[in-house]
Amino acid sequence: MRNTARWAATLGLTATAVCGPLAGASLASPATAPASLYAPSALVLTVGYGESGATAAPVRAVTLTCAPQAAGTHPAAASACAELRGAGGDFDALRSEPGVFCTREYDPVVVTVDGVWQGRHVSYERTFANECVKNAGSAGVFTF
Repeated sequence: MRNTARWAATLGLTATAVCGPLAGASLASPATAPASLYAPSALVLTVGYGESGATAAPVRAVTLTCAPQAAGTHPAAASACAELRGAGGDFDALRSEPGVFCTREYDPVVVTVDGVWQGRHVSYERTFANECVKNAGSAGVFTF
């Protein structure tokens, strides 16, 4: 049941993030059409507490659109997009800030990412030992 609710929320937010900017595109005249095409980058990020995404109920979900400009409900969309571009869209390449120290308390936090990054489908899941480790895991992508 939890997994079904998570997928329903993820699919709804992904559809909104990807299709929302396209809603007015059919009404645009050739004079107002964009000068160049770009590969879409629209993601839905969720965070929940538990061992894995299958067992953890999502607590928060945000959208992040990086092309043609940073947008979405992510609180730091511009810096998150810049960080992802710097990592080439590889979530495993995101590194923690130097000098951040966290306790060794084990209270697992799961982050999931679903959507499209520069035209290719992305589905990512990562479990952090606790909230501090999650926030230190990247400068801005996972801090929401």
